[in-house]
Amino acid sequence: MMIEHDPDVRAVEATLFASQEPMTVEQIRAYVGDSVDVAAALARLVEHYDGRGIELVQRGKSWHFQTAADLAHLLRREREESRKLSRAAVETLAIIAYHEPVSRAEIEAIRGVQISKGTLDVLMEAGWVRPAGRREVPGRPLIYATTAGFLQHFGLTSRKDLPGIDDLKAAGLLDPVDMALGDMQFGDEDSDCELEIGHDSD
Repeated sequence: MMIEHDPDVRAVEATLFASQEPMTVEQIRAYVGDSVDVAAALARLVEHYDGRGIELVQRGKSWHFQTAADLAHLLRREREESRKLSRAAVETLAIIAYHEPVSRAEIEAIRGVQISKGTLDVLMEAGWVRPAGRREVPGRPLIYATTAGFLQHFGLTSRKDLPGIDDLKAAGLLDPVDMALGDMQFGDEDSDCELEIGHDSD
C-alpha cells in the first residue's frame, strides 16, 4: 500500500506536522490510537521523505520534521544574534551531558567550584537543559538533564553520539591539564569560552 493511501501513516504524518514540538512514540499514539503501529509508520515516513526538501528525524526519543540540512540556508531569513556562554556555563553543560541526571551539588563537586543560579538559568533559557525531577536522598535536590533541543542543536541523535575523550583530544578541545577527569579544577567563573547561543529574530 502506498503511503498516500495508508490511513495509519497519514495519521502519524498529520500529527507530527501539526505539533510545534518533537513528539515521542507514546505522545503520537495518544493522538492516533493504540491500534496504529506508530513505529512502523515512522519507519515508512523516514523512507518516504528521504532525499526530499524536508525530512523526518529522531532526536533522542522524539521525532519531528525539519528542513533538509543541505537546504536550511535557503530559508534562513532571520538575523542570528549570538552571545558567548561563560566558561562556567560551557563546563556545566558538558558535565550535565556526560553525567545526567545530576544535581547542582554534583556539578559543583566535579567542577571544584560553586556555580551561580544564573548559569543553569542561561542553559535552560537556551533550551539545552531541563529539570529532571528530584534525587531521592535527604533534601531531595533538583536534578538536571539535557533536552531534545540540545541534541538537535549539536546534530546528535542521542547522547551516545557525544564525543569521547580521544575525539576531544584529537579536535584540540581538551586541555591536557584537564585529563584527570576525577580531579577537574576549572578556572574563573566569569571567563568566556567560544561556544555561542544563537537566537533567531524576525
